[in-house]
Amino acid sequence: MKIKVCGLREAGNIEAVAALKPDYMGFIWYTQSPRYVYRLPKDVLAALPANITKTAVFVNEHIDIITALIHEFGFNAVQLHGKESPEVCAELKQEVQVLKAFGVDEHFDFEQLKPYAGKVDYFLFDTKTEKHGGSGRVFNWDVLNDYRMDTPFFLSGGLSLDNLAEVKNIKHPAFYGVDLNSRFETSPGMKNIEKLKQAFAVLR
Repeated sequence: MKIKVCGLREAGNIEAVAALKPDYMGFIWYTQSPRYVYRLPKDVLAALPANITKTAVFVNEHIDIITALIHEFGFNAVQLHGKESPEVCAELKQEVQVLKAFGVDEHFDFEQLKPYAGKVDYFLFDTKTEKHGGSGRVFNWDVLNDYRMDTPFFLSGGLSLDNLAEVKNIKHPAFYGVDLNSRFETSPGMKNIEKLKQAFAVLR
């Protein structure tokens, strides 16, 4: 199972998380997020091991700005949390991995994902909120049984030490990885390394 740690911002904390060897590390470029990386050090990102996929997270950002940041910081992937079209995803997919996020609730219609087939590398299923993620809330994972596409997906939304053991019971063939964020923090953007160590031990 792949492990993504998202919402990183501070240099020392980034280095400490990288030492745990996650598969993906996420950096949020959404100004309304408390985890917005307004002063992300380029040298810290450049020093990350090559086997960690550096992921930039956006919400309805212009594709030119996304592309510029990919080149400036050397990102390997983008995670799109807004209303980005399949066409925008396909264009970005020519340069980096693309994770397209969707907020899921009891009434989520998985049919709306079909236009994205072949245009994204992964889906990310998060709890539906007005704030585009980071809510710390869990959705009912049983609805994942309604997902019948082949595109692999990450699970997000309220994952914590209290429910990670249950995550391993999800047997969906497209289940690819987990996204750890707000429940593993001492404050927004500052990850609790001890909690993450415990999480990695459970998942791996």
